[in-house]
Amino acid sequence: MLLANNTLTGYRRAMRFAAAILLALIAATPAWALDRSPKVEARLIAEHGEVAPGGTVRIALYEKIRPGWHTYWRYPGDSGEPTSITWALPPGWKAGEIQWPYPERLPVGPLMNYGYENAVLLPVEITAPANAPPISTVTLRAHVTWLVCEEVCIPEEQDVEIVLGVGAPGLNTGKADPLFAEWDAKIPHSSPWSARYSASDTGFSLFIAAPDLARAGGGSIQFFPNDDGTIENAAEQQFAPVDGGLLVATKPGWKLKEAAKRAGVHATRGVLVVSDRNGETRALEIEAKEGAVPAMPAAGAGLLEALFFAFLGGLILNLMPCVLPILSMKALALAGKGGASQRDALTGTLVYTLGVLVTFSALAVALIALRAGGEAIGWGFQLQEPIAVGGFALLMFAVGLNLSGVFEVPGIGAGGSLAAHGGWVGSFFTGVLAVAVAAPCTAPFMGVAMGYALTQPAASALAVFVALGLGFAAPFMLLGIVPATRRFLPKPGAWMETLRQVLAFAMYGTAIWLVWVLSQQAGPDGVLIALIAMLALAFAAWSIGKHQRGAGRIWNVLAAIAFIGALAALPMLRTVTVASPDQSGPVAHEAYTPERLAALRAQSRGVFVNATAAWCITCLVNEKVALSTSGVTDAFKQHNIAYLKADWTNRDATITALLQSYGRSGVPLYLYFAPGARDAVVLPQILTVGIVTETLAGKAP
Repeated sequence: MLLANNTLTGYRRAMRFAAAILLALIAATPAWALDRSPKVEARLIAEHGEVAPGGTVRIALYEKIRPGWHTYWRYPGDSGEPTSITWALPPGWKAGEIQWPYPERLPVGPLMNYGYENAVLLPVEITAPANAPPISTVTLRAHVTWLVCEEVCIPEEQDVEIVLGVGAPGLNTGKADPLFAEWDAKIPHSSPWSARYSASDTGFSLFIAAPDLARAGGGSIQFFPNDDGTIENAAEQQFAPVDGGLLVATKPGWKLKEAAKRAGVHATRGVLVVSDRNGETRALEIEAKEGAVPAMPAAGAGLLEALFFAFLGGLILNLMPCVLPILSMKALALAGKGGASQRDALTGTLVYTLGVLVTFSALAVALIALRAGGEAIGWGFQLQEPIAVGGFALLMFAVGLNLSGVFEVPGIGAGGSLAAHGGWVGSFFTGVLAVAVAAPCTAPFMGVAMGYALTQPAASALAVFVALGLGFAAPFMLLGIVPATRRFLPKPGAWMETLRQVLAFAMYGTAIWLVWVLSQQAGPDGVLIALIAMLALAFAAWSIGKHQRGAGRIWNVLAAIAFIGALAALPMLRTVTVASPDQSGPVAHEAYTPERLAALRAQSRGVFVNATAAWCITCLVNEKVALSTSGVTDAFKQHNIAYLKADWTNRDATITALLQSYGRSGVPLYLYFAPGARDAVVLPQILTVGIVTETLAGKAP
C-alpha cells in the first residue's frame, strides 16, 4: 500500500513538472505561432456588376490586414515581397497590371519598407472578349500570394473568385462600388511636368519643374522609388521649392553611389506624394532623366532665430533711404516737444509704436490671407499693383505739400502744434506712414525672417511681423521711455521750419520715384493718369489751405471734389496695358527663367542671378554702386559669367518660387552659381564692388 502511494505521489509530481514545462514553452512561444489563422482576409470586388462584350471592368483584390501587420507595395523597399495575382480566366478574357495605390513608409529597425496597413485595394482591368455571350455570367478566378509581416513575416496564399455578369453592348453597368472611388485618389497619375535628377557618391537630387508643387506648402511630401538602389530608403528626405519647381534631396542607393555603376543609369522613376495644408493629396508617377538640378537651399531659421532677425532687421530698416525722410519728421516732432512732460513724450512714442505695429500686422494678415488663397506673393507685394503704387505716390505728394505749408495736418507737421495733445493722432499716422514707405526696402537679416514667417502657421508668421515692427519702432521707443536720451536731440528753434520745408523735397522726390515705378508697370498712360491725379490733389491741398487761412467754406467743398477726383483716377490704372519691365542697363543680361538657368549651368558656365524690382530702393542702390560699375562688368567678362535678371516689379509666380527656395519673401536676392558647383553662393543684401568681384573670383563674400 505504501509502495502504491509513493508511486502515485511520484506520478503526480511528474505530471506537475511536465505541465510546468509545457506552460513555460507556451509562454515562450510567439502568439503568431499559436494563432495560425490568416493575417489577411482577401476577396475580389468588381467596380461594376457586369461588363459588355468587348468592354473592360475593374476587378480589385481587397486585402483586409490584421492591425499591427502589413503587406507590401510593388517595390517593397529594403525587404519584403509584393502581392502577386495569378489569374485563371475563361478563354479570350484578359487581365492588365495591378494599379498600385501609393504606399506608407514602414520603418523596421535600420531598414525602410513600403507597404500597406489595415487595408488595401489593388484594382486590375479585365477585358471581356468581343464574342462573349451577352445576358450571361462568368466566373473569374485567381490565385493570390502575399507576404504579411509584423515582427516576423508569414507567406500566405488564397484562391479567390467572383461572378460577373455579361450585359448587352451599351447596357448601363450600374452604380460603381464606392471603395474604388476611395482608393482611386491614392493611385498615382502620370506627372504633367518634366523632371531630372543628379547623383553623386553622397547625394541624390530630383527636380520636378512644377510651379504648382513649388507653391504647395504646410503639408507633407514623400518620394517612393520604383527600383532598388535608387535611393537609400531609410535616409531622411528633404524637400524645398526651388527655381519654380520642387527639389527632393536624399542619399543615393547602391546603384547610384559609385561612379562606375552610376554611368549605366540615365533615368529613374518613382512616385511623388504631395499633401497640402488642407489635407488634399496628389500622387504623381515621375520619370526623370539625368541632368543638372538646382541646389538645395540652406535650412531656414527657427522661430526664436526668426524673431531675433526680424527685430534686428526692423532696427536696420530705419537707416534705409526710403524711410529716412519720414523718420526725420518724427525726430522733428520729438525735438519740438522741448519742455513737454515725460508723460506726453512717452505717450507720443507709444502711439507712434502702435501705428507701426498695427500697420505691420495689417500687412501680415493681408499677406498670409492672400498666400493661403494661392497667391504667389511676398514682402512688398502691395507695390506690385499699379493702383497701390499710384496711391503711395499721391500720399507722398500730399505729405510733401503739408511740409511745404500748403495745408496743415496737426501732429504731422512741425511748429507749435507739435507739443499739443492733438499730435497723438499725428504720431499714430506717422507710424503708419513710416511702414508704408518702408515696404520697398529689405534690410539685412529681414530676408531670413520674412522667408521663415511665410512658411509657418499664421500665429508664428504674425509674431515675426510684430517683432519686425518692434525693431522698427525701437529707436523712438527708447527716446520716449528714457528721458536722458532726448538730450542728444537738437533744441527747437526757427531752424525747424526750414528743415521741415527741406524735407518736403525728399517727399516730392519719393513721389517722383514712385511715378517712375508706375511707368515700368503701366507705361506712359499710367504716368499720365498719375500726374492728373497729382494735379487734382494739389488743388485740393491748396483749397484746404485757403480755408485754414480764413477763406469761406466753399474752398472745403472744392477741396473735397478735387480730392475725390484724384482718388477716382487711380482705378483707371487697372485698365492700362501693363508694360514689360525695363530690361535696359549697362550690364548685358537675360531674363531669368528656371529653364535658362538650368541650361547655362549644364554648360558648366558661371551664372549670376539678380532678383530685383523697380520699386525696391535697396535693389536700385546696389545696381548703381556695385553691379553697374566697370569693376563688376569687367569681372563678368573676365570670368564669362552669364547674368540673369529676375525682375519682380510685376507679380511673377516663377520669381516668387525662386525667392522662396532660398528662404526669402522679397527682393533683393543675389545668387552666384560657380561653374560645376552644386550649390549657389547667396550674396549679402547690401552689395559692394569688392563683395561681387571676390565672389566671382571664388572667394567667400
